[in-house]
Amino acid sequence: MKRILMTVVAASFAFSAHAADVKRGQELVTKAACAACHGEGLNKPVAPEYPKLAGQHADYIYHALKAYKVTNNPNIGRSNAIMAGQVTQFTNKDLQDMAAYIASLPGTLVMKK
Repeated sequence: MKRILMTVVAASFAFSAHAADVKRGQELVTKAACAACHGEGLNKPVAPEYPKLAGQHADYIYHALKAYKVTNNPNIGRSNAIMAGQVTQFTNKDLQDMAAYIASLPGTLVMKK
């Protein structure tokens, strides 16, 4: 029982140490000028081929942003020169913070079940 309790406590500390910072994410999204393409509130893209981001799941946004950093393996990366250029300046922690902020935004994104 003591071992289980110690594991739970250790896991909770590990999780809290890596919790995303929504406020910092907002600052990073502003720095990256994401709204220039994804529109006001990241919910009104300037072109139909650009996705709405507001309200999307944070884990999806994080993995998508991370995939743009992979330029040498098309099997696991995403191929988009603009996005690849945008994400290279950010650490994975930055991307987690950005994803948390984007997920917190109200949006009209429709997710079918």
